[in-house]
This record gives sequence, C-alpha cells and structure tokens, in this order.
Amino acid sequence: MILRYIYTIFLAVLIVTFVGVGIAAFYPAPKSPEYPIETAPVAYEIDKAPTESAEMRQKRINYEKESRDFQKVSEKYNKDVSTISVAASLLVLILSITLLSKILFISDGLLLGGVFTLMYSIIRGFGTGDEKFRFVVVTIGLVVAIFLGYWRFVRTEKNTKKKK
Repeated sequence: MILRYIYTIFLAVLIVTFVGVGIAAFYPAPKSPEYPIETAPVAYEIDKAPTESAEMRQKRINYEKESRDFQKVSEKYNKDVSTISVAASLLVLILSITLLSKILFISDGLLLGGVFTLMYSIIRGFGTGDEKFRFVVVTIGLVVAIFLGYWRFVRTEKNTKKKK
C-alpha cells in the first residue's frame, strides 16, 4: 500500500517536472543582461568622491535600460509560461478524471500532478506584474480545486452510498 502512495507522488512530481522542462526546452527563457564590470564602484580615496567617466556612465545607463527591457520581456515570458502550464494542467486533470479514471493509481498520480502543475502556473503568474492576469490564474486554480474536490470526494461518496 505504501508503494502505491510513493508511486502516486513520484508520478505527480514527474508530471510537473515534465511540463516545466518541456516549456523550458521549447520556449527558452530570455537572458538577463550582464552587469558591465567596468562600471563597478572603484575604491574610495579619503578626500575624493569616486568619479565616473563618460564611457562608464554610458555603459551603466545602457545596462539600466537593458534591465528595464528585460523586466518587460520577462513578465511577458512568465505570462506565457503560466498560460501554457494552466493548459497543460487542465489537460492532465481531464485525462485523470475521464480516460484514465479506472486505473486508480495512475489516475491519482495524474490528478496530483495536474494540481502541482496548476500550482506551478499560479506561481509563474505572480511573476507577470499584471494584477488582472494573476486574478484570472488564481480564479482558475480556485474553480479547478473546488471542482476536483467535488468530483473526487463528494461525487465518489454519493456513488458509494448508492451502491450500498
């Protein structure tokens, strides 16, 4: 019996890992800009304020602009990843409660894996910088959690009582 629980958890972790690695493989994350080492602060002399050459200042300004641009691209990337992983979690959850519902240990692993993937999607959604998108992702998570709770526990109890 304990082996079944271990298998279920292992399958769930493997599913969320599969989705995350699949997204990373086919939709790579944007690269963050590298801080120009030349613009790092120099050692202070006691009586002098540190000075910045025009070239160093321009490199610093360019880096700051690249960082702001990266922030925008990263927020869009997180939004896309969140959307893709919501879709993947819904697909896994639908498979779990329909086609594979008769094979309990696989169905349970898929169900838990779909929930973990949905959690991953919600976490990525918080990196979007868009409050409305966060609300939508959390709402989807809430609706799915309530539906799954009903489907898995309440409906199953009703069916079990009817059979007795």
